[in-house]
Amino acid sequence: MKIGIIGAGRIGQAVARRLVTAGHEVMLSNAAGPESLAAVKKALGGKAHAGTVQDSAAYGEVVFVAIPVAAMYDLPAAELDGKIVVDATNYYPQRDGQIPELDDGSIGSSELLARDLPGSRVVKAMNTMSYVRLAREAKPAGAAGRLAIPLAGDDLPAKEIVSGLIDDMGFDPVDAGTLADGRDQQPGTAVYDRPLETEGVRAALARP
Repeated sequence: MKIGIIGAGRIGQAVARRLVTAGHEVMLSNAAGPESLAAVKKALGGKAHAGTVQDSAAYGEVVFVAIPVAAMYDLPAAELDGKIVVDATNYYPQRDGQIPELDDGSIGSSELLARDLPGSRVVKAMNTMSYVRLAREAKPAGAAGRLAIPLAGDDLPAKEIVSGLIDDMGFDPVDAGTLADGRDQQPGTAVYDRPLETEGVRAALARP
């Protein structure tokens, strides 16, 4: 599958490495432009490419977004129209500035993204695990101690595809419900930045 990745920081690079290892083609992008990604592209090998943000959005059948929440407003909606967009972002007010509707909990960051990208099929995933675990702790399906990653969204076929990619990356996917339920994956929740297996994720998501 062709995968676009918008944001080439630690999470974006870890996701790219896991996907390339699984045999997918990826195109990384960032605000600085493809020239800044030459070393990353070389390290990832022949299945990795670099492009502009618009290139990456157009290239991917699925597009991962791993950027600051404050930068979401600059995403290319036209190129992402109809695409599955995996929201790996997290809202940190100290970095992103105060966003009142996120601060008061009336909306989650993935719902905010979906509102800005009305033609996209948004799935929240890959935001709960550190880049170190993503890079180092993948295991084959069925292996003991395999860590799990929750995903949330309103489009069931899109979630099935993203679940398959999470499995390809070496982790167990756990359906966490609707996109609104994705608020239970945000920083400070019971599943955030914790090394949990499938039953542990399910138990954590069941907590009030």
